[in-house]
Amino acid sequence: MGIMQKTAIIVPCYNESKRLKINEFKNYLYEETSVSFIFINDGSTDNTLELINKLCSIAPSQVLCKSLEKNRGKAEAVRQGFLRAFELGFQNIGYWDADLSTPLHLINGLCELLEEDKISIVMGSRVRLLGYNIKRSTVRHYLGRLFATFASLVLGLHVYDTQCGTKIFKNNNELKAVFAHPFLINWIFDVEILARFKVIRKLNNSNLLQNTTLEYPLDEWTDIGGSKVKFIDFFKAIMELTKIYLVLNFPIIKKKYMEKFRCEDQLSI
Repeated sequence: MGIMQKTAIIVPCYNESKRLKINEFKNYLYEETSVSFIFINDGSTDNTLELINKLCSIAPSQVLCKSLEKNRGKAEAVRQGFLRAFELGFQNIGYWDADLSTPLHLINGLCELLEEDKISIVMGSRVRLLGYNIKRSTVRHYLGRLFATFASLVLGLHVYDTQCGTKIFKNNNELKAVFAHPFLINWIFDVEILARFKVIRKLNNSNLLQNTTLEYPLDEWTDIGGSKVKFIDFFKAIMELTKIYLVLNFPIIKKKYMEKFRCEDQLSI
């Protein structure tokens, strides 16, 4: 497969046949030739794989599919996508929700921010501002604000929105180290990504994460119906956040967690 595009976007898919917007992907691919998509079929039991293969046939130089035999969760699906993108040598690698709650045209804006030398991470952020079209239920909005507050405290970072499924990174040895091991958690793996960056940078005595990361206020985002996230998952997320807190602060657990990144050959930056 002769992929030579600059940016790869990972799209994890689990039973997304009713929400996967094939035409929107197709139109974007025709217009933007510098972006490729790596779809990860996470053990779907519907016809998701059939739809992805259709996209692959439409734009074989820009679309790749990797299919997991059984459902392994979004965190591992995204990680598998990054591992494939590392093999192909893309300059920028990110991930996007399959339902396109964030429109595809916003990829370009995030990538432009990565052109700055000091910026290596750009995160989409769902900020309700005047003139912005952020459509999200009131309950999910305020639960999200509450969770973001807890996440900021745990990470020691002023993060507005850790859970927006719209993030793009510069491909470097540091990023490879972040995705080298399976995540400890699944629901809020976005938070663990940031925690891993902090751990790796502490081991390397390198630049603070807040100096190389930008949150990008999305001017459009829509809460698409049919989401697999339920109200009860908020409490699951809090439990996972507690695990991250222990990893970052409880000496014995922290030492063991840091050790596996200390041993990574690709840790040098």
